[in-house]
Amino acid sequence: METGSFITLGLYFVLMLAIGLYAYRESTSDVSGYILGGRRLGPAVAALSAGASDMSGWMLLGLPGAMYLSGLSSIWIAIGLFIGAMANYIIVAPRLRLYTELARDALTIPDYFDKRFLDNSRMLRVISSLVIVVFFTLYTSSGLVAGGKLFESAFGLDYGLGLMLTAGVVMAYTLLGGFMAVSLTDFVQGCIMFVALILVPVVALTHVGGIEGMTETIRGIDPGLLDMFKGATVISVISAMAWGLGYFGQPHIIVRFMAVRSVRSVATMRNIGMSWMLVTLLGALGTGLAGLAYATRTGLVVDDPETIFIILSDVLFNPLVTGFLLAAILAAIMSTISSQLLVSSSSLTEDFYAIFLRKNASQKELVMVGRLTVLAVAVAAGILAWNPSNSVLGLVSQAWAGFGAAFGPLVILSLTWKRMTRNGALAGMIVGAATVLFWTYAPVLADGAVLSSLIYEIVPGFTFGFIAIVLVSLMGRAPTGEVAETFDRVVAGLAEARGPKPTT
Repeated sequence: METGSFITLGLYFVLMLAIGLYAYRESTSDVSGYILGGRRLGPAVAALSAGASDMSGWMLLGLPGAMYLSGLSSIWIAIGLFIGAMANYIIVAPRLRLYTELARDALTIPDYFDKRFLDNSRMLRVISSLVIVVFFTLYTSSGLVAGGKLFESAFGLDYGLGLMLTAGVVMAYTLLGGFMAVSLTDFVQGCIMFVALILVPVVALTHVGGIEGMTETIRGIDPGLLDMFKGATVISVISAMAWGLGYFGQPHIIVRFMAVRSVRSVATMRNIGMSWMLVTLLGALGTGLAGLAYATRTGLVVDDPETIFIILSDVLFNPLVTGFLLAAILAAIMSTISSQLLVSSSSLTEDFYAIFLRKNASQKELVMVGRLTVLAVAVAAGILAWNPSNSVLGLVSQAWAGFGAAFGPLVILSLTWKRMTRNGALAGMIVGAATVLFWTYAPVLADGAVLSSLIYEIVPGFTFGFIAIVLVSLMGRAPTGEVAETFDRVVAGLAEARGPKPTT
């Protein structure tokens, strides 16, 4: 890789650290500022922060690679994710923003569960916190592996050095600036991803004769590559689209809904976020197809389809632009890592330290503990990621399913169903998580195969968790007192935020 690419990437690192220093001065004086940015994110920053922390390297590596390899039949995951994200904005975002403020100013997802049901036993808070810390430590390590491999494949650097560079920069701005730094860097990273996923497929298309030339070339390879139903069954389509169910339970995504400045800002946030997502998804799909046509026409050797974005960036652009495009991949990786680090740190600080160890800790002390736990989680994730052949990358889809099944039904029903009880919440969380684990690891089929070979584990996990919440809640007494009153205040607040109905 040429010097120009290193210069561009170096400038990107400097920008990320500068944002961290800015956020350090602006929003880290108290724990609410450090963990949630003081609930004053603008809708544009909140939207791109949610999108960038969601997509990770999958957007620039995994999806283009899948399209390159199998064509339009890979589109179902993207469709499912788009529908799931839209439903998340409509169902969860406005309610969670209002509920977490009215329910005694809940700052984390476990804190919200605890205060939503006034759980004096702290069981909801402890179990959900443990799920977050364990899964996100593994999730974060997978991102560090991706960062190390990017430096290794694109720049020829040692894997360990690439991993440390990725971890060091992310840890620095997250540790310094907290949620505000993570959100602002996510915004910049989302903009970089947006531009890159327009630039690469458009330039590649101009080299293969436009859309007509691309489709003609791909049809000559295999007409089935242009058929989105090729090899599809009802079960396979459901499994692919079920990825969208995971959105409702991803703490690093839905925490952005808690931080946007007001309920009225959610609609603007949704419009920006979904427009960004539509363009970037189409860009990723286009990169895979245009890359296949370009490689076929030029005889370009592509050993790993998931590197097609990197290859096109290298062969089609000036080194300075190539550095910018590679920064887009790093941006996708780092935005997710930083969000996961902060959510894990917030849970350790607010849901363990402040509750069980130091109930009277000062705001300054809690911010310091937050910084130390960012460091601790980053080190633990780095140790897990040190071996590039570590199987932790295989846990990403399981972590998505685990969060989606354990938290998804709980989040939706807690925000929309007044009759839900604390025991129902516990049952749903446990049943959802247990179902995913059983579906993933129990060798109950012929030849020791697992049930996830039949259908993606989030489908039964989400379904059984949802049913468990409803059944156990109906078996208990309906909530009364402050729990019921807060729910009514949320409903009234949503109606007020929507404004009066037009008169006829």
